[in-house]
Amino acid sequence: MLMRLQVFLSRNGVCSRRKAFDLVRAKRVSVNGQQVAEPSTPVDPRKDKVCVDDKVVAAKAYTYILFNKPQGCVTTREDRFAEKTVFDLLPSEFRHLVPVGRLDKDTEGLLLLTNDGDLTHKLTHPRFNIDKMYRVKMAGTLEPKDRQALESGIVIDGRRTAPARIQDARRAGNDTEFTITIHEGRKRQIRLMVAHIGKKVTFLQRVAQGPLRLGDLKAGRWRELTDKEIQSLQKIVSPVKRDALHEIRTTNL
Repeated sequence: MLMRLQVFLSRNGVCSRRKAFDLVRAKRVSVNGQQVAEPSTPVDPRKDKVCVDDKVVAAKAYTYILFNKPQGCVTTREDRFAEKTVFDLLPSEFRHLVPVGRLDKDTEGLLLLTNDGDLTHKLTHPRFNIDKMYRVKMAGTLEPKDRQALESGIVIDGRRTAPARIQDARRAGNDTEFTITIHEGRKRQIRLMVAHIGKKVTFLQRVAQGPLRLGDLKAGRWRELTDKEIQSLQKIVSPVKRDALHEIRTTNL
């Protein structure tokens, strides 16, 4: 998986991206023995030897796991009140990973876990508007006014939710099934939105997050992301949004 030299230096603990830019421009960085002066030079962490002032920069091993979280387990590492956590269902070598966002105990579906902190921030910060799609089963009928309310925004704890998108609504006996796409991640958000229109969610499953799709992965099973999926995740933040992220971090200094 190729990445920019500037990003490689930052991700592997050498310095910030801004300082990495300056390091490369100062011709203090080499790739495979060749001095490099362009910060955007592509490098392959698995194959290329990167040095700063003739010292090798060891590439951190990033792991990306897509897990189909079943109902009944919580998205946390430890919880003395929980009977089961997602880490009880994963191999022990994944205990260092961090869930990218959370799914409540009664919600199932796509859960990404990784030790890539930069990517985690991009996928969870609302500024980046990363879509998350859920399959919903709701008791009762989704009336046109209900749909309009959910899509335009519901006030939860004094703050209106961002616009949502509902698709594929259909009746299923006494229930209604539909998909809803949001980019926020407030606690129990979809359940609270549906409760606001006087209905109750009886089934909730996350089926997509950004470019990732749950597909036919069975509940309780996991798989590693493909190189193509990882690359697609790396590309979802545009240069404009990266500038916005820099503004956020600068403001919080």
